Amino acid sequence: MTTQRTSGRRKQALAAAAAVAALLTTAACGGGGDDGGNGSKDGAAGFDAANNKVAQASLAKKGGTLKFGAAQDADSWDTTRGYYGMMWNFARYYSRQLVTNKPEPGKAGAELTPDLATDLAKVTDDGKTYTYTLRDGVTWEDGKPITSKDVKYGIERVWAQDVLSGGPTYLKDVLDPKGEYKGPYKDTSADKLGLKAIETPDDKTIVFKLPKANSDFEEMLGLISASPVRQDKDTKAQYQLKPFSSGPYKFQSYQPGKELTLVRNDQWKQASDPVRKANPDKITIQFFSDANQLDQRLLNGDLDLDLNQTGMSPQGRTTALKQHKANLDNPVSGYVRYAVFPQSVKPFDNIECRKAVILGADHVSLQTARGGPVAGGDIGTNMLPPSVPGAEGQKYDPYELNGANKSGNEAKAKEALKACGQPNGFKTTIAVRNNKPVEVATAQSLQASLKKIGITAEIDQYDGSQTSGIIGSPSNVKTKGYGIIIMGWGPDFPSVQGFGLPLWNSKYIQQSGNNNYALINDKTIDGLFDQYVNTLDDAGKEKISTEINHKVMEGAYYLPFVFEKFINWRSSNLANVYTTDGYSGQYDFVNLGLKNPQK
Repeated sequence: MTTQRTSGRRKQALAAAAAVAALLTTAACGGGGDDGGNGSKDGAAGFDAANNKVAQASLAKKGGTLKFGAAQDADSWDTTRGYYGMMWNFARYYSRQLVTNKPEPGKAGAELTPDLATDLAKVTDDGKTYTYTLRDGVTWEDGKPITSKDVKYGIERVWAQDVLSGGPTYLKDVLDPKGEYKGPYKDTSADKLGLKAIETPDDKTIVFKLPKANSDFEEMLGLISASPVRQDKDTKAQYQLKPFSSGPYKFQSYQPGKELTLVRNDQWKQASDPVRKANPDKITIQFFSDANQLDQRLLNGDLDLDLNQTGMSPQGRTTALKQHKANLDNPVSGYVRYAVFPQSVKPFDNIECRKAVILGADHVSLQTARGGPVAGGDIGTNMLPPSVPGAEGQKYDPYELNGANKSGNEAKAKEALKACGQPNGFKTTIAVRNNKPVEVATAQSLQASLKKIGITAEIDQYDGSQTSGIIGSPSNVKTKGYGIIIMGWGPDFPSVQGFGLPLWNSKYIQQSGNNNYALINDKTIDGLFDQYVNTLDDAGKEKISTEINHKVMEGAYYLPFVFEKFINWRSSNLANVYTTDGYSGQYDFVNLGLKNPQK
């Protein structure tokens, strides 16, 4: 799952991070500010009050306008095309799925619950057939019933990658591994419902027939890309401008990059929806080009929360911690931030050269560049985020990144350089997005560490909005000599498949839009993923998940920086607010309410 926010010079970035870390330590201990961190004169719930628990649940009232601000628009509001985590979270206001994440805090929020369907799947045929029945009373915004054919058509749109690119393709890969179906726009059947793997025997029944079992299939149906789309309302590439609503809210107006307004869908019935409370009358998003301006509006009380959910900027964060820390939460995000080494760029085809970078890096400095232990996260010791079953957190630390080599081990790094035939070091280039200040600061920290062991690293800041064509193109990476790429990733759904398949499986190496930056082509790792999808018991899946992570780390393809944490803002007027693992530590948008709807 992708996210969407450099400071200038490294010294300034590290100083700012240290100042924030000090403020956070005070906040966590309950000292300073206007309320000791546990309450607020203006009614805020208290520092971390909504972190994996519900704050002010009983105070949510019906009505009012819930006001989001954002420093970046969604990649797309089309349910097929959106891939930003915040889009998946927000899209549940206007789209429903057969199943979705539970509206509960913390780990429970990553579990599935029925939505359009009456129950979770009836699974038969050794895990290859999934059957659902739709609820009574589920309707579109014009009052027409949502049918099984609408769900099928919405899923078929995933096949139309030539028109609707950008979103996750798990359903396509699992239901049609040979790529035989060409999508609804090239479908020659009269009803455009020619995908044989999905059957709709009647308007209330939908049956998925997998060619091969996949133990995470229902998780894939919980993604926004499995939302129904009504065929007569499908405007193809223009659909993102005004999706047709199956949820409690519908689009009133949208100006890309400026504003978005949702209003109540008066055809939605609470009795048909066990997930959504639909508290506000209206929901607005105001988009800003300047993150500092957004933070100031949050601090002023003009907005309720940040849509992007990637943490306040350093300037706003510092002010908030001093004056409004009761409005802040500090969740673990579910993302791992890391450097990755493309094996196509010499000398990173040699494992010992990769190990030299891992061992020579100052991991405390990297953590500080990202905001310190609280705003940045715990030092990353491996590549599986804590929210994924099978993760071991910092207990699994094969390179002692949080131990003996915490501040870098010059001697061991030089041994590795000698072993890889580069005893005097080498030159390379670090690729980093120019619109991510924290990533630039991280690259500068790594550059300084590597200089000590004889590796000269030039930093190339590329256009962050063109990621898929720049670092997502293996040929471009090789041509540019990008030996080190700064990046991050969070789970699409909470499993090793939902996190690691696009990163580590050789089948996912793409010529454009590639995420397997290291170009890992390991038969053992591929084989473990094959085993995983055929394993139906949770204990077995966790064991394989742990094994895959170990194999990835043994290959020294990555230098993990942090298991990321954020400092996120909630207004004093926000009620029924909590973070959820279902959306990587974001606030669960779908059931937010206001204490004072008139405010």
